[in-house]
Amino acid sequence: MALSPARPRPRQIARTTLANGLRVVLAPDPSAPVVGVAVYYDVGIRSEPEGRTGFAHLFEHLMFQGSANVGKTEHFTHVQSAGGTLNGSTHLDYTNYYEILPSGALELALFLEADRMRSVRLTQENLENQVAVVQEEIRVNVLNRPYGGFPWILLPGVLFDTFPNAHNGYGDFTDLEAATLDDARDFFDRYYAPANAVLSVAGDLDVDATLAMVERHFGDIPERAVTPPPSFAEPPLTAQRRAVHHDRLAPQPALAVGWRLPDPLGRLDDFLPYVLLAEVLTDGDASRLERRLVQRDHLVSEVEAGIGVMGSAIDARDPTPLIVETRHPAGTTTDAVLAALDDELARLAGGDLEPDELERVQARLASRSLRANDSVMGRAQLHAVLEQQRGRAELADELPVLLGAVTPDQVVAAAGTLTPDERAVLELVPDGGDGSAGRADAATREARA
Repeated sequence: MALSPARPRPRQIARTTLANGLRVVLAPDPSAPVVGVAVYYDVGIRSEPEGRTGFAHLFEHLMFQGSANVGKTEHFTHVQSAGGTLNGSTHLDYTNYYEILPSGALELALFLEADRMRSVRLTQENLENQVAVVQEEIRVNVLNRPYGGFPWILLPGVLFDTFPNAHNGYGDFTDLEAATLDDARDFFDRYYAPANAVLSVAGDLDVDATLAMVERHFGDIPERAVTPPPSFAEPPLTAQRRAVHHDRLAPQPALAVGWRLPDPLGRLDDFLPYVLLAEVLTDGDASRLERRLVQRDHLVSEVEAGIGVMGSAIDARDPTPLIVETRHPAGTTTDAVLAALDDELARLAGGDLEPDELERVQARLASRSLRANDSVMGRAQLHAVLEQQRGRAELADELPVLLGAVTPDQVVAAAGTLTPDERAVLELVPDGGDGSAGRADAATREARA
């Protein structure tokens, strides 16, 4: 029997849309004197143009370089001086900016976000400086780090065919250096329009007073046409693809296996069983692959599974993958790991789901979801992405119940779709290869020939 957790009491959500198209979602909660402010723009790695890999992330950096009434990096100074913290991040399908502050500083956060939405300061000096910053970030996080970019940068190039889904979202150095000020201005005009954004505020706020502040700061930003995202559609994957990546810094081999999943937006009921399946496979010492690959067969030293190449399971559009990742001793072959993985999936697909196995995972996921939605900043961010992609911030409160309603038969059926003929396999070999970021080596091309 599937677990049916107690339905959480729905939180009050107020929403409006300004005349310029900005969508606003407010979630009052007076339990602590803090507010979380999040602005989510409907543009991410998948929307950046060909020849400009890494541009969405580069532009995130540019948004902190000042605006008409705020000097370079002063956004940080103002928020931190008010007792708050802030950051931004780039994902496949959105770029976000967020602050958490004492509730008395809410208007400051709204002013700062509105000023850069209206008038980000784009200069040649800022562009060149931030290109250098992003390049150094790539050196630190990818080129000079063991397993850098594995698998989030490397596996999509094997699993997918189209540029939006397959390219290196961190960026190629040549593409980054070729970025121009006109590129930046065009990107801002296309994607940073009010109608392409969601403003979410959660915490200790008065709805009417907050709406008045939002109108005061954002309402006079000129309306601009919204550029719809490009098509992310992929041709069907009908045969297994395999590729090899060489990593001169990795101490032991690694393996990433990915399958494409049902559309998380249009087919949520079909998608959620895979979220639970990933947890059944690798969540905790009692999970399937932990017991089989690590504890019993001693094939791997680490194993984990998850949905998507970055972020959470429900914050990306179609296509999105389920990925199993392992690290293993040099004496273990890739085929041995794949054979054990296939055997465990076949057992699950045959109905071998142990008593209470699913309920245990559902309880963990429900608890995790409730905790994430309980924090002011977590709630502001979750509301923003759900409103942006689905028009339903309320789903944040509904997810624990929806996950609890998934049946064992649905998880078994999901396991049955993860077949060798519909997967991509990326093998990492620590043998001193070129270590290049953003692509697997020539084996990728051979796998598609």
